Amino acid sequence: METNRQKKIAGVLQKDLVDVLQSAAREGMKGVIISVTKVNVTSDLSEAKVYLSVFPSEKREELLKGIISNTPLIRHEMSQRTKHQLRRMPNLLFFGDDSLDYIDTIDNALKGNEENPLKNPDILDKRQKR
Repeated sequence: METNRQKKIAGVLQKDLVDVLQSAAREGMKGVIISVTKVNVTSDLSEAKVYLSVFPSEKREELLKGIISNTPLIRHEMSQRTKHQLRRMPNLLFFGDDSLDYIDTIDNALKGNEENPLKNPDILDKRQKR
């Protein structure tokens, strides 16, 4: 169960991460939209799992690699922005969020553009709970 403190810190991180990542993407990759879909902070507040949605989704892996390799810089920028709200900046762990792709697949199937997953459930990826 997430405490109010964890939720509050996650909210602060999510808001500022969007700014930091969008400006980094603007410099490096034109026409890419990054959104931070979710931030989970551990109960000891030492780690934050950050889930990123990237449009277009073909750029997700490439962008994620770049973000992960720049985590120390991102963490430093974040600690500068949040120094009045957070005593310690949690370690940031970045993950790609593919839920939009999943929704898109279902949407196309419902429109009849692809095979219907209700008639053939084997075509849907097996999703793993995170």
